[in-house]
Amino acid sequence: MTSSIAPLGVLSSPSSSNSSSLTSQWSYDVFLSFRGEDTRNNFIVHLYKDLHQNGINTYMDNEELRRGEKISPALQKAIEESKISIIVFSENYASSTWCLDELMKILECKESKQHKVLPVFYKVEPSTVRHQKSSFKEALARHEEKFKDDAKVQRWKTALKQVADLSGLHLKINENESEFIQKIVQEVSKVVLNHTYLHVAEFPVGINSRVEDINTLLCIKENDKRMIGIFGIGGIGKTTIAKEMYNRITDKFEGSCFLANVRESSKQDQGGLVKLQQTILSEILKDSSLKVGNADQGINLIKKRLCCKKILLILDDVDHLDQLEKLCERCDWFGSGSRIIITTRDEGLLTKHHVHFKYRMKEMDYHEAVQLFSQHAFKSHKPDEAFADVIKLAFKYAGSLPLALKVLGSNLYGEDIHYWKSELEKYKRIPEENIHEKLKISYDGLDYHTKKIFLDIACFFKGDEREYVTKILDSCGFFAYAGIKKLNDKCLITIDQHNDDQYLWMHDLLEDMGKEIVRQESPEEPGKRSRLYFHEDIREVFEKNKGTEKIEGILIDLPQEDCKTQFSTKAFATLKNLRIFINCNASFRGRLKYLSNELRVLVWPLCPLEFLPSYFHGEKLIVLNIRRSNIRDLGTGLQSKERFQMKDSSKIIYPGSRIPEWFKYCKETTSYTNSIEIEIDHNASMCFGHQIVALVLCFVVGPLLLGYETITISINGQSMVWDPYCDLLWPSMDPHRVCLKYIAGNSIDEMMSRSYREGYNTRFTFGSGSKEAILKSVGVHLIYGNDNFINPIQLSKRYRDGGEHDLQPDWNPQQTRQSSTTRIREFKDANDDFISEDLLPLG
Repeated sequence: MTSSIAPLGVLSSPSSSNSSSLTSQWSYDVFLSFRGEDTRNNFIVHLYKDLHQNGINTYMDNEELRRGEKISPALQKAIEESKISIIVFSENYASSTWCLDELMKILECKESKQHKVLPVFYKVEPSTVRHQKSSFKEALARHEEKFKDDAKVQRWKTALKQVADLSGLHLKINENESEFIQKIVQEVSKVVLNHTYLHVAEFPVGINSRVEDINTLLCIKENDKRMIGIFGIGGIGKTTIAKEMYNRITDKFEGSCFLANVRESSKQDQGGLVKLQQTILSEILKDSSLKVGNADQGINLIKKRLCCKKILLILDDVDHLDQLEKLCERCDWFGSGSRIIITTRDEGLLTKHHVHFKYRMKEMDYHEAVQLFSQHAFKSHKPDEAFADVIKLAFKYAGSLPLALKVLGSNLYGEDIHYWKSELEKYKRIPEENIHEKLKISYDGLDYHTKKIFLDIACFFKGDEREYVTKILDSCGFFAYAGIKKLNDKCLITIDQHNDDQYLWMHDLLEDMGKEIVRQESPEEPGKRSRLYFHEDIREVFEKNKGTEKIEGILIDLPQEDCKTQFSTKAFATLKNLRIFINCNASFRGRLKYLSNELRVLVWPLCPLEFLPSYFHGEKLIVLNIRRSNIRDLGTGLQSKERFQMKDSSKIIYPGSRIPEWFKYCKETTSYTNSIEIEIDHNASMCFGHQIVALVLCFVVGPLLLGYETITISINGQSMVWDPYCDLLWPSMDPHRVCLKYIAGNSIDEMMSRSYREGYNTRFTFGSGSKEAILKSVGVHLIYGNDNFINPIQLSKRYRDGGEHDLQPDWNPQQTRQSSTTRIREFKDANDDFISEDLLPLG
């Protein structure tokens, strides 16, 4: 199971100004409960001194606090904030109601706060306390007589019995007190010094809610054994949360070990996995003499020595399956109730190791991010209002990644506003070094092809559809499907699902990291880098003709003020290995004499050129978008392509109220309706042996009166939803619109072929999402495998007889058709305002 409950970071609850980390849960290691008149000035003084000298923080009250009948709030608080209570039973212990109330409070904390209790019997027999004999019996009798409260005295008796039943230490008469005190110190040290708490963070903002989420997965009260994986990008706070979890729950286990930075520590020059195995054994068993000869021996030692022990093991920053196999291959290596927590950047690693409980780390929310940044940048919980504008720039760069907020805030602390502006301007081009290096660790662990995929996505394809990007990168020989999965597993990208489509996204800082890797290929000469995306670098290459064979991809998106600049086409002559060329808004002058035949993507809408180079074959092209260009001749190479094939879903919307003339199947109504159906005979699924390869669907909608509305298109029960009202804002003079949707792919081919083979008709249903009547007419156009997509468009017209023809379910299409194409460029004279959301991939 994977939990991605609230976001996370390096933080504490926003409601608390300081860390609520349980690193500081205990104010004291030991609380001393004793009868002052028996032991204060002899035994207790020496015990306190020895505990203190051994680094054990001990609370011992003074006589001034012991006034009145009830224990003071200060003493109650001290008990609650102590890890252990040492209760020293002496001869007159029970004669003090104060001591007995302290005893009750200690037992209360034992039950509710994992408070530990060590009874010490100072020259009294444990059975005397357990059964309230001798002085204990006499003291309780006096209390009964004084308070006339049998219930209260009975609670004291029960408490005395409960504590006396616990394992403790007994100092007999004439026994050496000094040696006995050393025994107490040793026992306490085993508990107190058994767990050295870890430093979590200077400003641990927002930790509590994340710890609660992980506690839900840990389910410590259960006696099963389980592994929990915490995964996310570098710098998001995985280690911080793991440390906090260790501090909070380590007391609940018989032994604990936090292995920090396993990725680095497992390297041979750092001692390797054998040293890590030895660390696990020595820390959990508290035996530094244990030696491990080799990794296989270490596995057997861990299984043998820890199989019956309830342990907590945290492996931080794991990056290789071998590390898990050598350190904690299976839960049954350890005793019942054991918990193993793994932090990693690679979710795939957890899956391969069969870690069923997974927690995805997410970024901070806005309030947490502001608090963390302010703590580092201003040493305050709130930002300085004088810096309000530049703080926005800082957040635009850092986002809500804890590492970035911390590093950026620390770098800017104490500097004036001019320094802030200068540094933040630099970060637009050159990422902060510490952040860059931390994030780059995951990239460095990738194989050659996956690195290239990552850089292409960072520079060109962030936000694009997965299938679309996969086809392009597969054509480059990058094994894209597997590579994209690896990137997602390592949290270098995310795959967002939207309806039936998947889109590739990445954190802005990871995008910056990828672009910085490219920049570092040649910091001073952009023409020697593999990818160009920054407008100033592109200007230098094209204006000074500094391109080289090293350039594989170019994305041109000039700022508004540079859009009138014209580049020379001469620079293309040196771009022999150009795979990707995407030109959003740059103008070029001169005849294009050379274009690389390595191109997989050529996106150049509004291209002013009339011809592509004659020897540009485009054999490797996957995407061609020269929409609304002046190109008159595609060249013999492109014309030899069997066909153009658009992406599986393309939309066009333009003002109007009539189905285009070339639609063969139409149905129109005399008034607006909320549902229209067309049924096409199964024989239409084949035409002279040619199968249907795509469909164009069309509907005309009128003005929307009631607000938001969607159109559902159903083909034999398989539905898709389109919102034509948010795709374009229409001028009030024309409230109608014509909406066309192109659909292609194997599913269409199979569905229509099956319709032909099995002899059933294909039903198309168009319906509005509510009861509002907005549909005026609908149409369906079939595209066959023999259609010519290159020659000038010649679209078949449907039958007209005075008015529009209503298509009936038993109406059969003509068997003779003129050629048609989905390269629709002119629906109306006013079609310059159309919207098309997709590029034009080639078949």
